Amino acid sequence: MLNGKHLIAGSWVAGESTFENAPVLGAVDQFAVATADHVDAAVLAAEQAFLSYGNSSRKDRAAFLRTIADELESRGEAITAIGMRETGLPEVRLNGERGRTAGQFRLFADHIEAGDYLDRRHDEALPDREPLPRPDLRLMQRPVGPVAVFGASNFPLAFSAAGGDTAAALAAGCPVVVRGHSAHPGISDLVAQSVDAAIKTCGIHPGTFSLIQGGDHSVGHALVSHPLIRAVGFTGSLAGGRALFDLCAARPEPIPFFGELGSVNPMFLLPAALASRSESIAIGWAESLTMGAGQFCTNPGIAVLARGSDADAFVVAAKGALNKVEAQTMLTDGIASAFRDGREDMQAVAGVTEVLGKTCGGRSVEPYLFVTSGEDWFANELLSEEVFGPLGMVVIAKDADEMIAIADALKGQLTCTLHMDDGDTELARTLLPILERKAGRILANGFPTGVEVCDSMVHGGPYPASTNFGATSVGTMSIRRFLRPIAYQNIPTEILPTDLI
Repeated sequence: MLNGKHLIAGSWVAGESTFENAPVLGAVDQFAVATADHVDAAVLAAEQAFLSYGNSSRKDRAAFLRTIADELESRGEAITAIGMRETGLPEVRLNGERGRTAGQFRLFADHIEAGDYLDRRHDEALPDREPLPRPDLRLMQRPVGPVAVFGASNFPLAFSAAGGDTAAALAAGCPVVVRGHSAHPGISDLVAQSVDAAIKTCGIHPGTFSLIQGGDHSVGHALVSHPLIRAVGFTGSLAGGRALFDLCAARPEPIPFFGELGSVNPMFLLPAALASRSESIAIGWAESLTMGAGQFCTNPGIAVLARGSDADAFVVAAKGALNKVEAQTMLTDGIASAFRDGREDMQAVAGVTEVLGKTCGGRSVEPYLFVTSGEDWFANELLSEEVFGPLGMVVIAKDADEMIAIADALKGQLTCTLHMDDGDTELARTLLPILERKAGRILANGFPTGVEVCDSMVHGGPYPASTNFGATSVGTMSIRRFLRPIAYQNIPTEILPTDLI
């Protein structure tokens, strides 16, 4: 059952007012609206929890993470049921995402037990060194303190209340205060119940995890501005993320803001690959572009190729594949409205041709397909902006040199893709070092929708894909965002952290 309240330091706390979710079907539910006082109470509890949780053993934290995974799975049917109502996502998608969410916690449990993330180093003392002796120096990564996490709209489980940011922060030893996303407060409620149950089972300080819901922008501002918050994890819009990023930088004591903000994830279809398999690439692109109604941060919104008959065949095949896609329900009315606004913006740009466009209303959408030239793409910056949803843009370059120029002009991306055959090796070799500077993940002969949760994954990239090009929000390396190195000089063994002895 839903509590409809905030979880603050182990207690379910009501508010003076409530808001409603917006389910696709069924009755609405009521949830408490957060205030700055709720934020303050949650952060103060997190700071108190840090004294014990930040110094807990890796064994105890790993057991806690695994218990969270177990509690999430025990509520699986209820989470899926409310998820289908709130988001319109199908049962199979929500079940899969829940499995990924539980898997993230177990992955981090294994990761911290192994201990490699501590990056332990030791330079022994050299008391007889001339002209000066060297002290005993040890280094280890330590948790930064309380972390704020903002839930994402498009992943109600894997990037939300108990998503990757929360899992990484808890694994590092950092208490977490989550601002739940208003698009799926019911899911967040049940997820918070799961974490709360794990806290009680494992005897963890109750301030280690809090969930606050609802409220206007001032609540988010209060959270990132709170002097006890030491880092922020965010997945969302460029405008919203940039506003919070600026707040973090403007604090009297600035803190890191790890935001994933947006990406068009361009694909480059090189000539030999296009000549040999334009239709199969087009069909694969259509499937990737429309997966989950295009509401993935790795949605490949742009395809770049050189003009000619093969390019024409690709456009025809892509149109045919997209035309078969039935209407899909988007996560919120606001996202659906923004998607249609993006279509209208594209229609208004000179040199852009709408190849496929259908009429749809409410939260129901169908895919759109546009074509433009490389010259017109360069002329209007709007064409390189993300439209969140199943909208594809084909950019037809004059030749390989213009494809290279387009790659060089790209803003920061989460992913870039090369579709190539043996005859494309030289062009691919030229493009690769350019794309390395543009994206955190580069693919060959695949589609970027979907992110593997593992040790070697990078989900991030240069701005505006993310606010910190050296970080990832997926995979075990994401724990680094919530750690900082500390050197211990001549510290007696008796008081050193256990992991350094």
